[in-house]
Amino acid sequence: MRYFIVILLTLVAVGCNSESADDQVPNYFTVFENSKGKATATYQETLDFYIKLAKDFPEISIQVIGDTDSGFPLHIVTYNPDGDFNFQNLQKEKTLVLINNGIHPGESDGIDASMLLFRDLATDKINAPKNVVLVTIPIYNIGGALNRNSTTRANQNGPESYGFRGNAQNYDLNRDFIKADTKNAETFAKIFHLVKPDIFIDTHVSNGADYQYTLTHLFTQHNKLGGELGDYLQDKMIPELERRLESSGWPITPYVNVFNRPPENGFSQFMDYPRYSTGYTTLWNVLGMMVETHMLKPYDQRVKGTYALLDQMVQIAEEEHDNIKALREKSNEQIKKAPVYHMNWKIDSTRTTTRPFLGFEVDTLKSEVTGLNRLKYDHKKPFTQDIVYYNYFSPTDTVEVPAAYIIKKGWQAVIERLQQNQIDYTQLDKDTVLQIESYKIQSYATRKSPYEGHYLHYNTKVNAEVKNMKFSQGDYVVSTNQIGIRYLLETLEPNAPDSFFNWNFFDPILQQKEGFSPYVFEDIALELLTKNEKLRDSFLLKKETDQAFSKNWYAQLNWVYKKSPHYESAHLQYPVYRVLRNTKAAEVLELD
Repeated sequence: MRYFIVILLTLVAVGCNSESADDQVPNYFTVFENSKGKATATYQETLDFYIKLAKDFPEISIQVIGDTDSGFPLHIVTYNPDGDFNFQNLQKEKTLVLINNGIHPGESDGIDASMLLFRDLATDKINAPKNVVLVTIPIYNIGGALNRNSTTRANQNGPESYGFRGNAQNYDLNRDFIKADTKNAETFAKIFHLVKPDIFIDTHVSNGADYQYTLTHLFTQHNKLGGELGDYLQDKMIPELERRLESSGWPITPYVNVFNRPPENGFSQFMDYPRYSTGYTTLWNVLGMMVETHMLKPYDQRVKGTYALLDQMVQIAEEEHDNIKALREKSNEQIKKAPVYHMNWKIDSTRTTTRPFLGFEVDTLKSEVTGLNRLKYDHKKPFTQDIVYYNYFSPTDTVEVPAAYIIKKGWQAVIERLQQNQIDYTQLDKDTVLQIESYKIQSYATRKSPYEGHYLHYNTKVNAEVKNMKFSQGDYVVSTNQIGIRYLLETLEPNAPDSFFNWNFFDPILQQKEGFSPYVFEDIALELLTKNEKLRDSFLLKKETDQAFSKNWYAQLNWVYKKSPHYESAHLQYPVYRVLRNTKAAEVLELD
């Protein structure tokens, strides 16, 4: 309690800017600077730094937003030269840029770079934007940041110590944005929908190969983003950022999406599904990117490069303020009217981009550890070479957008996540018969090993049927005519890669609850086949054409059982139903 009182008192006391900018800067040195670029700030040092800035500069605010699994609260820090921190006002007037740091606290470059950027903006060391408000989550994975060590990033060149990738429950938070197993993810949703950013940046460090670049970028996939906003990202924003960084001495390339092989043979863009931060933010038509610095480069160089990228993105946001706001508003309206939605994106190998790449030559040597071949990059042999970059994707699935989904009451974990994401819904006020489209789960595969607390399904297929169905008072009606339409489609369509079905939220429907005793059902099956000629003919045909079936007595009885009234309707029945557009049901529910 004492900790929170101290924070509250420091935030209430807003000081005046009585010194010159040059006099002030030494008072706001960071751990990174004091260590000559060798160390990164701890969680508490980071928080104390921003509290001091907020106390001394009216342009900066720090707020506690919600809980994390660590037991420590999650903060946002906002820079606005106008001193207005009412986000409802800011969303109308400004371009909002949200920077997320420390989702993997061992990748601390953005933590230190953001501290430097906010300090330099507050002290007028760099020009303040007029049309941009900058918001940062200082350290998102607080539990991981508190689990500090110097060894778990085995390949990383500094800092001296750092946090751990897993959070307080050992979740990788950059796989948690849809399933939201953590308090961190729940609070992130609160922050995201409070700020409603136009641009989102997540700061990372990675390595899959060696090359000359310190900086790489991982923008959300432009075909998946779609429309004029996707075209703007691909044709305007990315090239402009690359041009600016190149001219300022920070050449950058797309994220080098390879592992343990030379990148000069070409590589594909990383597909940021909704489980990832930029995939999640894209569901609200936000321009999203990750900066991925190269872990083999010295720490001071990586932080400075991240700073340069953040600075240039703020400048682009400032200059493109009107255009970005207009494009996002147009996209938000168009997606609500779209007749179909595309999902399950795959590389389109018919369209590629050729671009220069700054690499190192590779030798294949015999490993002194394994005695087998290994790669060795030769830093004395740098090269520039054109490579093929696969940055075009096409969808493998397309679904007709419904007017609404109806979710049977009882599935509270799903409703809770809709609530976290400010999805509007109503509940039926009486029992009602409606014509809807229903899904039966036809097939799916399941991971054989655990993945972030789940055994994830994939390759899900469904059978669709339009039928009349009775719904109960209290069932949830979720209209797609709202800003969260893409979130709904990606989570409620079972075959979407990060659907709630694939994340195991509906697994109880996969287990049959009732069955039969063969010695009893033999007589029932005979009666059913005797009375139903069509069923009998289908049964005999299957026995004739399926040799394995004809030799398996239990399979035959089970076949008849599943065609009978005794088989439970709940088995494999997906409990989310689609109200199609321009139907009587849509009219009854007042959706059209």
